[in-house]
Amino acid sequence: MATKQALLRRLPAISTILEDPGIKELGQNYPHLIMSEAAAEVVQQLRQAVLDEGARQLKEEDLSLNYIVRLVEERVAQKTRPHLRRVINATGVVLHTNLGRAVLAQEAVRAVTEAAGRYTNLELNLETGERGTRYSHVEDLLCQLTGAEAGLVVNNNAAAVLLVLSALAHDRQVIVSRGQLVEIGGSFRIPDVMKQSGTQLVEVGATNKTHLRDYEQAVNEETAMLLKVHTSNYKIIGFAAEVPAVDLVRLGRDKGIPVYEDLGSGVLVDLSPFGLVHEPTVRESVKAGIDIVTCSGDKLFGGPQGGIIVGRQELINRIKKHPLTRALRVDKFTLAALEATLRLYLDEEKAVEKIPTLAMITMSGEELKRRAQTLTAGIKEKAGANCEVEIIHGYSQVGGGALPEENIPTFLVSVNPLNVAVSQLEEKLRGLEPPVLARIQKDRLLLDPRTLLENDMELIADYLGKILKVG
Repeated sequence: MATKQALLRRLPAISTILEDPGIKELGQNYPHLIMSEAAAEVVQQLRQAVLDEGARQLKEEDLSLNYIVRLVEERVAQKTRPHLRRVINATGVVLHTNLGRAVLAQEAVRAVTEAAGRYTNLELNLETGERGTRYSHVEDLLCQLTGAEAGLVVNNNAAAVLLVLSALAHDRQVIVSRGQLVEIGGSFRIPDVMKQSGTQLVEVGATNKTHLRDYEQAVNEETAMLLKVHTSNYKIIGFAAEVPAVDLVRLGRDKGIPVYEDLGSGVLVDLSPFGLVHEPTVRESVKAGIDIVTCSGDKLFGGPQGGIIVGRQELINRIKKHPLTRALRVDKFTLAALEATLRLYLDEEKAVEKIPTLAMITMSGEELKRRAQTLTAGIKEKAGANCEVEIIHGYSQVGGGALPEENIPTFLVSVNPLNVAVSQLEEKLRGLEPPVLARIQKDRLLLDPRTLLENDMELIADYLGKILKVG
């Protein structure tokens, strides 16, 4: 049996590895630094294995040059793989925050590609030849679709809230219902954002009930704004009440105080005809007389990440002139994607069909069942007798802090592997390229066809066939 020292002497030098024909050919596509780092890391890994295990578990071929070259090639691939990668979402969560939320419509993807590879008229008025404003590319569309007088977009809705409060209520009081002091993702809370904006929070009402008189009694000469926050990521049910927008607007008009509503998720299409709970649309808030409305662009809106701000012309003008507006401004990619998405909304039927978020949420039971049957057939063909596959009833979720009470009926493909643990199968699927994200429930792997895109089902079937046949 070889000693540790004998095994260590078998390890090739870094220079020897780099002179291997296969490595030299690979090195034509990658920097020398990457190649040498990969070789050094592999040799160190094997050296440590020798020291830890000696000759007990290592085989002679584990230290051969051919095997080491293969390890170096794998390490190079790993080191040069992008960190931000495509994944296959089989979880059934449409707006999965960890997976990037809304998938853009193809029209938006093309618009981003065009803007990325070309110069654009981002801040150029082509009619006059003079400097223009970047918000002009989406402002008219925002006004047309929401009924507002003016609008702009910043980099996310938290930024929109910060900007509105900073521009319109700095060093003054903002009245908000205690039941609407929401916490959004990442533990950011409305009171914290208000504090950062330099406004003074005035809480009114109770957690479960707030009345109009609570607002009336809190108004004084220091009041700058009445804030209404739509609880898009949770619901208070039972013995609960909040003040309707029209009543807040009436109070605001009587007192000469603007009313601002943060819709959070935000939506342009009424989803109730599709069997979902009614979510207030931006147009409804504007029509009710709300002076400023903000929402996210990458949730139910179905577009890129952005904080959309619409409202009265005079107030929007003040917001545009605030110094934070430049710090929070969006780039040409966001504007290109948002403009393309907004144009789809000009035809509501086309929007529901072509914007992936809306298409997934409103997908019919018949289409879901057809997809589940296709995926099941593919898995049975590729994986054979190595797993049990069946279609079961289940639920999808909207996700992304939207429609928290909605569990949307779906058909799930349930996979019971026979030669590997479910947890190992899920881990192996995550380690592939592109990775597959699925659910585990009652020792079954669950795949929801609602959130699968073109060619995803074929890839999943191929993956499962290869994994399960190997075991």
